[in-house]
Amino acid sequence: MIQKIVDGYSFDVPTATLGVLMDESPIVEAPIRIPLSMFNRHGLVAGATGTGKTVTLQVMAEALSNAGVPVFAADIKGDLSGMATAAEANEKILARTQKQGQPWEPKGYPCEFYALGGQGIGVPVRATISSFGPILLSKVLGLNKVQESSLGLIFHYADQNGLLLLDLKDLTELIKYLTSDEGKEELKGIGGISTATAGVILRNLVTLSSQGADVFFGEPEFDPADLMRIAPDGRGVVSLLELPELASRPALFSTFLMWLLADMFSELPEVGDIDKPKLVFFFDEAHLLFNDASDAFLDAITQTVRLIRSKGVGVFFVTQTPKDVPDDVLAQLGSRVQHQLRAHTPNDAKALRATVSTYPNSDYDLEQVLQQLGTGEAIVTVLSEKGAPTPVARTRMWAPTSIMGPTPEDQLRAGVAQSSLMTKYGEAIDRESAYEILARHLEAGAAKAEQERLEAERIEEEKRIEKELAALEKEEAKRQKELLAEQRRLERERKAEEAARRKWEKENPTLIQQVTKSRIFKDFVRTAGREIIRGVFGTGRRR
Repeated sequence: MIQKIVDGYSFDVPTATLGVLMDESPIVEAPIRIPLSMFNRHGLVAGATGTGKTVTLQVMAEALSNAGVPVFAADIKGDLSGMATAAEANEKILARTQKQGQPWEPKGYPCEFYALGGQGIGVPVRATISSFGPILLSKVLGLNKVQESSLGLIFHYADQNGLLLLDLKDLTELIKYLTSDEGKEELKGIGGISTATAGVILRNLVTLSSQGADVFFGEPEFDPADLMRIAPDGRGVVSLLELPELASRPALFSTFLMWLLADMFSELPEVGDIDKPKLVFFFDEAHLLFNDASDAFLDAITQTVRLIRSKGVGVFFVTQTPKDVPDDVLAQLGSRVQHQLRAHTPNDAKALRATVSTYPNSDYDLEQVLQQLGTGEAIVTVLSEKGAPTPVARTRMWAPTSIMGPTPEDQLRAGVAQSSLMTKYGEAIDRESAYEILARHLEAGAAKAEQERLEAERIEEEKRIEKELAALEKEEAKRQKELLAEQRRLERERKAEEAARRKWEKENPTLIQQVTKSRIFKDFVRTAGREIIRGVFGTGRRR
């Protein structure tokens, strides 16, 4: 078996050494290696907590950097920052490396430190909402299928109307507009999105922003090509993204890493099979990426992993068990480094059997061996330079030459301050985008609505005044009519009295002549005349 393994890992092409074959003790003459050209066939590093996954990642990153291959990794616990600092030789490390035949000497590596949105120690990394896209953003927001589809239509509306979505406030303002009285008709016109669904998306965006995630979105947007740099001494630059608060926003961080990978896929040219990858991308805590993922999101990951190798990029997922990775993605991973697995529960035992079933046939009883591995040991199988699986090998992993722990903070800050990328990404930019355009639009709409309201009030007031004037005119006309009727009545009465008098005079001519000559008649005439005048014109005193 030992010779079979030795032959299986004897390559005539440049390789990266992971460690040496382990039997009862390390077999120095049997190095376990991966051809550099096979790193872009992707891989998996798995194992229970505390079994050495992060150290394996560090060993791989050091080997790749030494071979002139740039590396990217998320520094979740902060330990990988130690790659910038050479380890210190001590009796324990020297005894271990001598025993496994490792030509070990302390060495630090060219590192570039990044921080999402500048929250932490590192060059700020940002992405625009538009390039992040609705599928990845839906994963961050925890949307269901219907809400994810609706968000896609909102993005489509923004594209069709020339509205740049650069940061969270752009998307928030757009949804506010579409759910406003002014934008409701347009909301109906982009596919019948319900205002309730739009409201859910809006609330989730507000929550995400309140958690501080707004600093991750915006400009200048990070160019993933900056991850593929070579140091002046020919070694690949190790890019480390600080994720110190992963537990508070796991979906955001893991999805942000997926955006980096997807953006590289869309931007990089096809290179086919090459002697060594242009970049190797380590996806630590990979289970966070797949938790509660929608079908569209999983399809996007699977397609990206399947096709990005033709762009010269290798992807290694680092997680606890292979079952954390969907089958369609797992099928794309050519190299496997499996640290110890524990079977303390029925679910653990099931996961162990499932892991064993994914390995090629071997002379090991893998169910037993995987539970017996010590810290720093792993079961390894990779792809040969011809693309065939190598024999399964129990491996004693090499020790890193950089420190296995954080680099001191003052050194990190000094390194970040001196980075040439700070001039490119250090200061956030907030150019005109959907927020400003819609804010002006809504402001103009509000001003127009206010003007229309005032005009409506003016017209209503004019109508009220006209109505009151009409009522007054009607009342005056009525009064004039009544006055005229009274005058006519009095005139008829006067004429009737005059006619009666003339008739009486005609009938009593002698009596009239006698009365008119008397003093009493004269007084009566004067008094009656005054009373008649008073009655007609309303003058004189009344008792």
